Amino acid sequence: MRGRLHPALPVEGATLAPMIAMKPSYLDLSKSAWKIKIEEAYSLLEGCRVCPRACGINRLEDQRNGICRSGLRPVVASHNIHMGEEPSISGARGSGTIFFTSCNMRCVFCQNYPISQLSNGNEVEVEELARMMCSLKERGCHNINLVTPSHFVPQIIKAVSLAKEDGLDIPIIYNTSGYDSLDSLKLLEGIVDIYLPDMRYADKDYSLRYSGVANYPAVNRAAVKEMYRQAGDLITEDGIAIRGLVVRHLILPNNISGTDEVMHFISSELSKEVYISLMDQYFPAYKAHELPELSGRITKEDYDKAFRMMIGYGLENGWVQEHIEA
Repeated sequence: MRGRLHPALPVEGATLAPMIAMKPSYLDLSKSAWKIKIEEAYSLLEGCRVCPRACGINRLEDQRNGICRSGLRPVVASHNIHMGEEPSISGARGSGTIFFTSCNMRCVFCQNYPISQLSNGNEVEVEELARMMCSLKERGCHNINLVTPSHFVPQIIKAVSLAKEDGLDIPIIYNTSGYDSLDSLKLLEGIVDIYLPDMRYADKDYSLRYSGVANYPAVNRAAVKEMYRQAGDLITEDGIAIRGLVVRHLILPNNISGTDEVMHFISSELSKEVYISLMDQYFPAYKAHELPELSGRITKEDYDKAFRMMIGYGLENGWVQEHIEA
């Protein structure tokens, strides 16, 4: 989960891919393809393996004792127009964000902990989730931005299929911590147009200590590679993202985020054309103030060093943020 993105600046020298007339991929899915995807996705809820936690509970029977504490129905904290994303995502009319309640991670520094950890939100039927998507389109949003969606993939697939029948025709963004299962991601192929994952850690000891998942780096890298296989490099139309991958990397104090290794992976395993959102918005939220190594903001020197690492690996596409001293 994340808080509001501060105004972002394009990396000097970066250029967006040329305009290409392109419609959202899900508009081309046949009814039979939708049916297969929905059936396969909902089968993941029985002995739940929707996300990498693979808790094994039966969410089809509304069991809620897994890591995400979620049952059969989606739980939504809010749905609204959001202007604080990257420029090509928010644009002039905003991104239609739907914030899902709960999370499959336990980040001690989560800025949205009332939603992710305290489970503030309202349970809704899938049909209502579809109506939220359509209402955001009607309000003029450039896209539907699904925030922390990893534990509700089956419900999202069904909701998008219903919303499509009611006229939804704008890109779907999958805005995630990056701790995603390959089974779920493969079902999202042909539905999600833009993947917006975090690459939060390079070290499994840090991911276990601060987010409760030891296998985050391995799972995250496999997930991001699959996202890139599906979506490729960022494509825009009139400056607005319509397809592709954007990787977010939040700079944590004391190099806990492993920036050098993350940038090396992106450059060598994905592409030097990948767009990076280098985020300078960490502050010690939730339980972070209890941990000396996470109790302060990063410095301008920390952020500048991360930027130099990014550029050093030939990653010149993306956005940086102006550092503001606390």
